[in-house]
Amino acid sequence: MLARKGLLPDGFLLTRLAEDATQPSRIRPKSQRARFITKSGSCNVAHKNIREQGRFLQDVFTTMVDLKWQHSLLIFTSAFLCSWMLFAMVWWLLAFAHGDLEPRDPNEPGPVPCVTSIHSFTSAFLFSIEVQVTIGFGGRMVTEECPLAIIVLIIQNILGLIINAIMLGCVFMKTAQANRRAETLIFSRNAVIAPRNGRPTFMFRVGDLRKSMIISATIQLQVIRRTVTAEGEVIPVCQLDIQVENPLRSNGIFLVSPLIISHTIDRGSPLYEVSAQSMATEDLEIIVILEGVVETTGITMQARTSYTPEEILWGRRFVSIMTEEDGRYSVDYSKFGNTVPVRMPALSAKELDQTRGVQDSGPHEGKPQGWGLVRAGRGGYRRGGGRACDDTAAKPWYVPAEREEEKKGHKKTVKLEEIGREIEEETVEDMSD
Repeated sequence: MLARKGLLPDGFLLTRLAEDATQPSRIRPKSQRARFITKSGSCNVAHKNIREQGRFLQDVFTTMVDLKWQHSLLIFTSAFLCSWMLFAMVWWLLAFAHGDLEPRDPNEPGPVPCVTSIHSFTSAFLFSIEVQVTIGFGGRMVTEECPLAIIVLIIQNILGLIINAIMLGCVFMKTAQANRRAETLIFSRNAVIAPRNGRPTFMFRVGDLRKSMIISATIQLQVIRRTVTAEGEVIPVCQLDIQVENPLRSNGIFLVSPLIISHTIDRGSPLYEVSAQSMATEDLEIIVILEGVVETTGITMQARTSYTPEEILWGRRFVSIMTEEDGRYSVDYSKFGNTVPVRMPALSAKELDQTRGVQDSGPHEGKPQGWGLVRAGRGGYRRGGGRACDDTAAKPWYVPAEREEEKKGHKKTVKLEEIGREIEEETVEDMSD
């Protein structure tokens, strides 16, 4: 659809089709799995047997905005036609009660009518349209003969303004809905699991096709799966939050260009025990929610998508799509969802930790961020460039570096350690001549 609108190049669709054809074959179930969120972001939940239907009429405006366009236009047209017909009947009854519909000789003077030039229901219907829409052709008008006609004229004008306000408000809200902005926010069709900094990482790509920014953009990941408690209770929908990798410990992103959102699969991750073989049989769904404020309108928007186990590729990573050309960055959206294979064991993160000697019963320590200050001996500080460390305290989150200095016949080895975790050690040895 985006390619037809000209928002994406024509080769984008062909590239995506070729990408799907080159993906490794996976074991798929015979029947398609149900999902809560579709790829387009709509909720795939059917509400049945709702007995209290009257609750929807208590919030008529929201109900009308949620309707489809064909239903909204039908209500829009019906509201005006019904009001015109209703007041046309009232004007015809007034003319009939006053005797204005009786045939008269035009050459003889007669009584003053309540509304001039009303001789049938058709003329009364035309006068009703002229009053409510304030056209005023000048052929028909209310006289001072009937005070009741003046009251009806006031009531029809007030009711016409209310109908105009409600109908035009519904049309405006439907055209300015926040989900319209989400049409130009795209997510990669597949998510991947690949090693990053020595740890298996769940990743997907998100991009914005418009030049206008999304202010205060935040992204949230949730896993929906079926769980069973220790008492045997089956919870069909269990929602678990997933921490997004961010040095600032927040879910905020700056969506100036397509980003790869990552989640490190560690001991606290819901994907900790998932391996390449068990992925196809897992009953889970990873939901992605992107929220922010539209820069041009100030309306809060939300874009959603989800990934099922069939859409998560093991041992692949996304290709780079950004280049620097003529002093600015260029993004090639034709490679937005392309992936390449990488070397990665088929073991789960738990099995990998067990092979490395990590004890599951060990205490779950906090994860220091890889952007803190690191002390280099006694001299000063430098800023670390790693990511968050493992749950174990046996290994630091970086490789300790050693610096040798020769000063007056002595060799001093200084280890770079994180502040607050270990005390620096200095060893002084005499150099043999």
